[in-house]
Amino acid sequence: MNLLADEGVDAPIVARLRLDGHEVIYVAELEPGIPDDLVLDRANEEAALLLTADKDFGELIFRMRRIHGGVVLLRLAGLSIDAKVEAVSAAFAAQGAEFINAFSVLAPSAIRIRPRA
Repeated sequence: MNLLADEGVDAPIVARLRLDGHEVIYVAELEPGIPDDLVLDRANEEAALLLTADKDFGELIFRMRRIHGGVVLLRLAGLSIDAKVEAVSAAFAAQGAEFINAFSVLAPSAIRIRPRA
């Protein structure tokens, strides 16, 4: 799967997704500090699913009606980094295809997927 990871995503998560065979562009490696709207533009240009820990993307998607190919919001506070890595890897293995063209929230006890209208 083609992914763009926002800079707030933990580096070990990016590394694991790459090991799992995903193509991951990591904002922290390329353009740290760019605004959220440009991150979303870059994901769209790359036809990539956006992986983020930043709730502001919800406003861009729902309030501002920005076009996207899929956003996965990580809400994994309180978990160890190892648990976060495993949760994200398992979610992509089990439900990755469902994340395309949807706004999904990955929390410790649930995955919520809202398809784009």
